[in-house]
Amino acid sequence: MAETAQMDDARRRYEFKKTLEKLQAKQGSGTELISLYIPPDKQIYDVTGQLRDEFGQCANIKSKQTRSNVQSAISSILSRLKYYKNPPPNGMAVFCGTIQLGGDRSDLECTIIEPPEPLNLYMYRCSSNFELEPLKEMLEEKNVYGLLVLDRREAYWGFLRGNRIEPIGGVTSTVPGKQRKGGQSSVRFQRLREIAINEFYTKIGERASDIFLAEKDFFERFKGVLIGGPSPTKEEFEAGQYLHHEIQKRIVGLFDVAYTNESGLPELVDAAKDALKGMEVVKEKEIMNRFLKELVKDNGLAAYGEESIRKNLDLGAVDTLLLSSRLRKSRITITCQSCGHSEERTISLEPGKTVDDILATTCRHCSAPMIVDSEVDIVEELTNLADQTSTRVEIISDDFEEGAILYSAFGGIAAILRYRTGF
Repeated sequence: MAETAQMDDARRRYEFKKTLEKLQAKQGSGTELISLYIPPDKQIYDVTGQLRDEFGQCANIKSKQTRSNVQSAISSILSRLKYYKNPPPNGMAVFCGTIQLGGDRSDLECTIIEPPEPLNLYMYRCSSNFELEPLKEMLEEKNVYGLLVLDRREAYWGFLRGNRIEPIGGVTSTVPGKQRKGGQSSVRFQRLREIAINEFYTKIGERASDIFLAEKDFFERFKGVLIGGPSPTKEEFEAGQYLHHEIQKRIVGLFDVAYTNESGLPELVDAAKDALKGMEVVKEKEIMNRFLKELVKDNGLAAYGEESIRKNLDLGAVDTLLLSSRLRKSRITITCQSCGHSEERTISLEPGKTVDDILATTCRHCSAPMIVDSEVDIVEELTNLADQTSTRVEIISDDFEEGAILYSAFGGIAAILRYRTGF
């Protein structure tokens, strides 16, 4: 049950992010696009009352076109709010206005979103773009880990935000090597070296602590810090308590890594996979590594590419379907207006583009124009096919190396099979 809930959350997150991308690409002329945020405790009749006041104030807008478009948008919102006695449990966001489609074309569009988290603000705003920041913040990862790799030569720090490793910065040291220069006693040289090491650790602790403590909602979101490096450096650093006390008490563990520059951050996450068990980045890495291992085997249980995956889904041979979160494609059915010939195609959609913007084709049988009968997002379509055969679906982020490979090398569509099929 928990796994099913996580899969559903991933799909909802994908749909939510895709919707925001489409809204962000929309442009209005002047201040004609309305963004309306309604929190769950706001009375609908209060909202409609304000909208009617705004409708009346539109008479003061000098531009006849802008005045007409804003009033049309308000009327459209009012007509939709009639179907709500109360806002949904998490509130609602309404985006409505006359969208510029290119050339002299425009169209009045209205989108209502029920956000994945409760809205905590009421907002009415007119602009040439939709105001999306409050919803974008909901896509930010709520669990954040600090990452720190170090030895006596250098150190680097960053964050682990869900699936994404975010490098921040680092420092290098002036600690002398173990071989002393001529003219110095070994005792004095060792004492100077220890002072330099202590100063370097202090610098690392202060700078890393400042970065970690500056994290938004630190006490709620910052779950801990992972420290990597060779022995005994990382052990010395922890024992010396060079980090701020709020960071020090959140140390998750110490892990052996070979690199102490930016390259050490992903190595640290890999080394800490047992400590991070349950986090999305670890689960997705494990799934992708399983796929890549099957791929290099003779007769391995791996398949990729849209055509191959469709055939394997039809046969019920797919155990786990892997879809990149970067997929932005639609599956369309087009039909000839003259002879009735029909065919299916997969097309890539850029944000703000429609099928009609991209597709201009004629029938291969009679050369008459073909029209779009149906359109469905490819992730939704393949997910529905997978559900029919109890196939597990994983939407893989591209914020880590293996996830990026899924999109760049395999077109964002791959699978781990139950048995070999030849496809």
